[in-house]
Amino acid sequence: MPGLTAIHIRQARLLCLDDAGTEHEEADLLIIDGCIAAIGPHLDAQVPAGAQVIEAKGMLAMPGLINAHFHSPGNLLKGQLDSLPLELFMLYEVPPLATAGDGERMAYLRTLLAALEMLQLGITCVHDDAYHVPRVTEQSLDVLMRAYRDAGIRATVAIDQPNVVEYEKYPFLHDLLPEDLRQSMREAPRQSDEELLALYDYLIDRWHGQEDGRLAVAVSCSAPQRVTPNYLQALSRLSRRLDLPFNIHVLETKLQRVLGEEKYGQSLVQLLHEREVLDERCQIIHAIWIDPADIALLAQSGCVVAHNPVCNLRLGSGVMPFRALRDAGVPIALGTDELCSDDTANLWFAGKTAALIHTLDCSDFQQWPQAREILHCMTRGGARALRREGQIGQLTPGARADVILLDMDSWAFTPLNDLTRQLVYCEDGHSVRYTLVNGQVVYANGEFAGIDVRALRHEIRELGRTLATQHSVTQAHAQSLMPYYRAMYDQAQTRDVGLRRRLGELD
Repeated sequence: MPGLTAIHIRQARLLCLDDAGTEHEEADLLIIDGCIAAIGPHLDAQVPAGAQVIEAKGMLAMPGLINAHFHSPGNLLKGQLDSLPLELFMLYEVPPLATAGDGERMAYLRTLLAALEMLQLGITCVHDDAYHVPRVTEQSLDVLMRAYRDAGIRATVAIDQPNVVEYEKYPFLHDLLPEDLRQSMREAPRQSDEELLALYDYLIDRWHGQEDGRLAVAVSCSAPQRVTPNYLQALSRLSRRLDLPFNIHVLETKLQRVLGEEKYGQSLVQLLHEREVLDERCQIIHAIWIDPADIALLAQSGCVVAHNPVCNLRLGSGVMPFRALRDAGVPIALGTDELCSDDTANLWFAGKTAALIHTLDCSDFQQWPQAREILHCMTRGGARALRREGQIGQLTPGARADVILLDMDSWAFTPLNDLTRQLVYCEDGHSVRYTLVNGQVVYANGEFAGIDVRALRHEIRELGRTLATQHSVTQAHAQSLMPYYRAMYDQAQTRDVGLRRRLGELD
């Protein structure tokens, strides 16, 4: 997707979100070779000949949003499922008995679908923790990365692939299942530590740093209970050697808290600490059912927590202790999770939800989230999680030019009382007019560079019959397993774990 080497954004209102909190009522932004070269009034004299000019008077220029946690393989499942607890929901999301995967064209289209939705909403970067059903291959990785390349979005992608027998991931399930289902789970496709690590080598060699650094690789164990101890620690070594983000789902549900007690005799945060995995490269995802000792370990490690408030509500997982984590010094990023558990990729909505749900944590209103800190979670928190602090998530000279322009002649800003609050509480993405990634305009006034979106949506709708057939097979598998998973879930809910994370349980 070729672009000009220089772009001059003229006379915009600027919200930089830098350390100094810089704002300009009206100023220019000069972009050269993908980076912000200068910010200030009247930069015309510094603009190279032939630069693209965007007249931005009446618009707000700000950093692009960063979706810090996402699972692209769920993109075609929006609105497909009722709200269910995670452990029951996953029977449809990642079917444990699946033996066949999607075709390459479907995988390409579903990835492109959400990437374009995000760009239109002003989300310039996504951290995709991509699972592959039933197996990950070089081809499935290439399809995913090609879609992100063609969309023009900044994407950091991990391989989220559990490699232990399904019933080992949960408490009580082995004993609840009949032997024939246990045997089916033992025979389900599963990849070895060595095979998965070789696939990481391929992904890194082929794609890490491509497109002028726009495409990158992270690592993922999915969750510590879902992989072998050797693989968990090998991923940690890989993360440290190459300074890659490490995605780890931790204590998303009460059942996972019970699992820690039953299987490991400690919380999963403590398990990660004991295995010397927990460090500043880790993005700890969800972190709902954590206790004060866990929070202290997270703070000590320097990790980031990825907060997914809409998904947490959709699945009834509970309310993350936002203020306790922030007070301990734990950076927080915001994510939408996936399109079957949020049903959109709209980070504006996730930000507003985060700003609102935590008013229920306590009656001390001075502890409630402030709009500016939520906005930082939507931008700089994600940059921190991606190991890209100072490079994205803020407008400063030298940073990569991931910039969005919002039309301030819109309902969200009429009247304009407080810019930051209205970005968090009023804006929903409808005001975005331009999205630039790496200094290239990838979305402008309803159009995407080089992509026929109407044809794309038509092709995806034509997949409806295939998707319906797939869903019916998945549903049959899920229904055969549901009584045992429901019994496991119910048994875990009776356990007093000493924490209150649901609305009816909050003090």
